[in-house]
Amino acid sequence: MSNFVIYLENIDYFAIIDLFVIIALSIVFLIFFKRRNNQKLALLLMLYMTAYAGVNVATAMTANNILFVTGKILDAGIIFIIVAFCVVYQQDLKSKVSKFSKWHEPKDLINYGNSEDDLRSAAVELVKACQTLSKNDIGALIVITPNTIPNHLLDTGTVLNAVVSNGLVQSIFNTKAPLHDGAVIIKENIILGAGCFLPICQREDISKELGTRHRAAIGITEESDVLAIVVSEETGIISVVKRGEIKRYMTPEKLLEEIENAYGINYTKSKPKKR
Repeated sequence: MSNFVIYLENIDYFAIIDLFVIIALSIVFLIFFKRRNNQKLALLLMLYMTAYAGVNVATAMTANNILFVTGKILDAGIIFIIVAFCVVYQQDLKSKVSKFSKWHEPKDLINYGNSEDDLRSAAVELVKACQTLSKNDIGALIVITPNTIPNHLLDTGTVLNAVVSNGLVQSIFNTKAPLHDGAVIIKENIILGAGCFLPICQREDISKELGTRHRAAIGITEESDVLAIVVSEETGIISVVKRGEIKRYMTPEKLLEEIENAYGINYTKSKPKKR
């Protein structure tokens, strides 16, 4: 007990700073794992860090350096945990780091017009393309972004800078086309790029029947304020994803409403003509 009292008496400001850093990092890790529904992993990590801190305190309290071997093993375990974390969550880390970099639009972006009529026309063309792709069981992933474009997303694909059209969208996702596996990124009525690769969501609460396209759509909408449209290759079901939440079984009317809302224009449902 006297050793513990001596240890407390020798604690300086640096030790207090270390304590606050550990607490802050622990909170960050807990939030990170909770958002990915990995509470068990977070609990194991906290138990490990508690054991690590306990061994170091016990070693500092004694003059004969007890638990020397255990301390070295735990030190090696910390390195393993850091490496494993970087490997398993590399997509998440990449997306977080990208948020600190400058977001931009391609310098050669051509403004084809972004009036309300242009946006409505683009929305209608997208709905037509999604319907056709759905009927033919052709998979598609379309991202509509209202503002800026992350560097790392466009860099993974091919820059197009073309006006949105039904035929162009269908040709991009044609299974024989080289860009069909990636995502199409659209700003206003312009297809900025195609064949882009998006971060894959690692959440465990996502239904097993949802494939890679759906997970990519969830991942990008968790990272950015965008609308993602997914056409399932297996079922032809059209889905939209916003803020990590997915809505399935989109009808043409509902899909048009979602796209126009993403464009920031008021959705007006056409009224039936009077006979």
